[in-house]
Amino acid sequence: MLINRLSATAISAKTKPGLYADGGGLYLQIAKGGSKSWIFRYMLAGRPRKMGLGSINTVPLKLARERAAEQRLKLLDADDPIELRKTERMAKLATSAAVLSFSEAAQQYIASHRAGWKSDKHAAQWQATLKTYAFPVFGDLSVARVDVALVLKALEPIWSTRPETASRVRGRIESVLDWAKARHLRDGENPARWKGHLDKLLPARNKVAKVEHHAALSYSEIVAFISDVRALDGNGARALEFTILTAARTGEVIGALWPEIDLDGGMWVIPGARMKAGKEHRVPLSDRALEIVKALPREEENPYVFIGDRKGKPLSNMAMLMILRRMERADLTVHGFRSTFRDWAAEQTAYPNEMLEMALAHTVSDKTEAAYRRGDMVEKRRRLMEDWATFCGTAKDETGDNVTPIRRQG
Repeated sequence: MLINRLSATAISAKTKPGLYADGGGLYLQIAKGGSKSWIFRYMLAGRPRKMGLGSINTVPLKLARERAAEQRLKLLDADDPIELRKTERMAKLATSAAVLSFSEAAQQYIASHRAGWKSDKHAAQWQATLKTYAFPVFGDLSVARVDVALVLKALEPIWSTRPETASRVRGRIESVLDWAKARHLRDGENPARWKGHLDKLLPARNKVAKVEHHAALSYSEIVAFISDVRALDGNGARALEFTILTAARTGEVIGALWPEIDLDGGMWVIPGARMKAGKEHRVPLSDRALEIVKALPREEENPYVFIGDRKGKPLSNMAMLMILRRMERADLTVHGFRSTFRDWAAEQTAYPNEMLEMALAHTVSDKTEAAYRRGDMVEKRRRLMEDWATFCGTAKDETGDNVTPIRRQG
């Protein structure tokens, strides 16, 4: 076997991209961009393998030959040099990263990504789920030592009972571990990866998830319910009725700002930054919804439509839920009234499904959205919301059924 074929002068003179053998499996590699490095090529179990030994700027010729000789000795013992190096690196990483635990890595990940998230609430949710389910299992361990067994130990107790939460926890663990690997705090595959990994060890979420709906009121009961809400004092009650009439989400209502509402045009324009889908959403306001807004108290230094008890702040996100509890309706959720509206519109009107999806700010095609933003379509949506408000305020007939005419819409 010929070895030591190259010289320092020859190495400096070579510029053409390619591989140049020094012997004994050691090669000088010149990339297309002109960079030069060392590689060690060998066969193991009939399979060719290639191991990088470093740049020539870092590893001189003499050291490259010594490293190649070390790899040949490992091959004599039938060891794979690449796999041995991975093991050695992991041991070193575990030692160097021992001062950075998984919980500390998670805190750093959250801090570095917080600015890109929509709200502090999102960061709080990250912290809460990891603190509850991951930290008790491996929060104090080095981030380099988290493996498949530990990830499964955290996930398996909730995978079947709380599949949605478990799926979020898995994704967040995966993100933290990817972050740690990018900062050279760990090595190897991510043990929390789903596709091609945990999907072989855990059942798919849709196989174990039980369909859970937000508790909703039947639309046949909405008139009596609205009547009870109107009998209550306070901004919480007004916000709840407004939420029902607009079919909006809790966060959209309590975060509403006066500049978003056109009282003359009867339109509430919610910016994309506050919407779940990230797109601006226009809500035509019914006469009753406008009446609620116009009667609300205002504070000079508070921009929110539904003001809270704290100076300059909106209602608490628990305010409307507390109204339900005062009414002894713990069986309901505020979000569930969106289902009430959807059921009513589907069963009691002939408005097209696309219009109902737009009213709920569900994602629709860009073409459909563009069509429903035109003047005539906006007016049809306005009639939809006015019909809903009329239905909610309609007196019952002698049979106890709410009476409202069905509009035929094209």
